[in-house]
Amino acid sequence: MDIIYLHGLKVDCVIGVWEWERRIRQRVTIDLDMGFDIAPAGRSDQLEDTLSYKDAAKRVAALARASEFALVEKLAEEIAALLLAEFALEWCRVRVNKFGAVRGAGDVGVVIERGRPRVEIAATKSKT
Repeated sequence: MDIIYLHGLKVDCVIGVWEWERRIRQRVTIDLDMGFDIAPAGRSDQLEDTLSYKDAAKRVAALARASEFALVEKLAEEIAALLLAEFALEWCRVRVNKFGAVRGAGDVGVVIERGRPRVEIAATKSKT
């Protein structure tokens, strides 16, 4: 499977379970690996034949900025759901890093992988 990736997307959002965290915005860093067939774009050299990582970044950043989730797990799930629904991906890996969440640790966060059922993927491809 081909992968289009976008790593190091920094977004300030409300995230956390503690009362003080609910009053501030904290920076998270988001990495996206998105399963998408890029062969058509490789043949045509046309943007409309691929996934616009700029559009994906804008949508993910807007979702994160507007969110007020307690857990990075929830933010990651919502990002994955958005990507699968709006960008017709077959699969995605979402990494959300909440730097500074644990004293002494450089990186703290989650990595999830989500995909659409094969039946749904086949139905989407038959419509195009």
